[in-house]
Amino acid sequence: MLIRLLRTYLRPYKKPIALLVLLQFLQTCATLYLPTLNADIIDDGVVKGDSGYILSFGALMIGVSLAQVVCNIGAVYYGARTASAVGRDIRAGVFDRVQSFSAREVGHFGAPSLITRTTNDVQQVQMLALMTFTLMVSAPIMCVGGIVMALGLDVPLSGVLLAVVPVLGIAVSLIVRRLRPLFRAMQERLDTVNRVLREQITGNRVIRAFVRDAYEEERFRKANVDLTEVSLGTGRMLALMFPIVMTVVNVSSIAVVWFGAHRIDSGGMEIGALTAFLAYLMQIVMSVMMATFMFMMVPRAEVCAERIQEVLETRSSVVPPTAPVRELRRHGHLEIRGAGFRYPGAEEPVLKSIDLVARPGETTAVIGSTGSGKSTLLGLVPRLFDATDGDVLVDGVDVRTLEPRLLARTVGLVPQKPYLFAGTVATNLRYGNPDASDEELWHALEVAQAKDFVERLESGIDSPIAQGGTNVSGGQRQRLAIARTLVQRPEIYLFDDSFSALDYATDAALRTALARETAEATVVIVAQRVSTIRDADRIVVLDEGRVVGTGRHNELMAENETYREIVLSQLTEAEAA
Repeated sequence: MLIRLLRTYLRPYKKPIALLVLLQFLQTCATLYLPTLNADIIDDGVVKGDSGYILSFGALMIGVSLAQVVCNIGAVYYGARTASAVGRDIRAGVFDRVQSFSAREVGHFGAPSLITRTTNDVQQVQMLALMTFTLMVSAPIMCVGGIVMALGLDVPLSGVLLAVVPVLGIAVSLIVRRLRPLFRAMQERLDTVNRVLREQITGNRVIRAFVRDAYEEERFRKANVDLTEVSLGTGRMLALMFPIVMTVVNVSSIAVVWFGAHRIDSGGMEIGALTAFLAYLMQIVMSVMMATFMFMMVPRAEVCAERIQEVLETRSSVVPPTAPVRELRRHGHLEIRGAGFRYPGAEEPVLKSIDLVARPGETTAVIGSTGSGKSTLLGLVPRLFDATDGDVLVDGVDVRTLEPRLLARTVGLVPQKPYLFAGTVATNLRYGNPDASDEELWHALEVAQAKDFVERLESGIDSPIAQGGTNVSGGQRQRLAIARTLVQRPEIYLFDDSFSALDYATDAALRTALARETAEATVVIVAQRVSTIRDADRIVVLDEGRVVGTGRHNELMAENETYREIVLSQLTEAEAA
């Protein structure tokens, strides 16, 4: 999975990669040449007392060293640039894929996991790419070249290498096998810490209100300890790596000096050759150590690549049309025919055979008990979900065939939980219509009954809004979300329980102003509060995902028991009449 991911995202960078491989090859060749020059200086210069030979070959060593430095700097430069570009591209790919997800896919992965996969997981793969370009490319060249140069110096002494390299390979592979499941567990524990921390930050007011600080501290402590324990287990395995490598290095160095001394004593080897052989042995072992360092990163990067690939290979259940409809009559006629929706693996569908018609100039209300599928029904229209059965039509055209931008311009949704983005009041209101003038913004605020409190802010519509709108109240968030949709001026307005945080007076004033503003548009309101929808032109009653009644308030009170129960749970008989 890791190789497939890197192959896909490294393909556009073939030229920089080829250049850095060439630079790594040149600098490794220079590194391998230096011990031979050093041996010649010792054997033919120092031993014979030839100062001119020492100076000339010393100058050559300096030149080779400078070439090595220049090539190494160039290789690291191109390696860092390419690795950073690959990380950027993978992050962009994951982000684009998540942006295409419907609410179903986002719920499947969970927001904390998607954040971790886009940030930490991509960072691990990027670090592996960087280490590969700066270390791993030169390691095999160094290892093979060192063995060749060592064999050229003394074949019998090279027998030590036959024992060193396999021992190192076996030791490293055994440790790497144990690391992979630990790294997978570490990333999963990191997801858990991210989720718990996010919940505690988002739900801070709830925690304080119920005095659950100690409980939440224990939740975070447990998640934190779980991550720490896995990290410690990983650290223990990694701690074995370098001692084993260094033990093999030191033992092999002793063996080379021991057998090399005997070779010198018998006249089969010179002192300079032994010095060069030790240098080559260290280079071979260093290349193995560099590969070892890479192998330490590979298991975690492989796990991260699997998690990234899982997101990239997940297809959204909301698929853009291949031949999209780009124009509508723009009347705003909404019709739902026999629509049903079922979550993957669910025993029962959330919605079953829903029929609903909402016409321009009318207000259609949807009411039902908690869990009856009201919000899911509204989500079918802007394609937050796609109906698993039946059709959703706008002006006679199935929404699944509409161009996404056209659908977004036609349908405006005020969600049950309004979300405001970090910025200002103005930037949030212009989210649906970037070209809206200040006058249009103030008009939308006036209709949404938000003008008064925005005027009281220090900078008016340029006043800052915190992420999620946490610096305004719940009612103010709802009114700003309604104003944002009004600025968009769609043909179909969908209000998903968007008045729940408003007091009765503000609710009544807002509905009166909305009625004038949306007189020619199609309005669909989901509400729990009966007073919000009792004057609607058509009320649709949902119960356990089915339509059990349609009509006006008085008709349903007389004929529909489900609606009557909902009304009388909030109003007296006299108020209901």
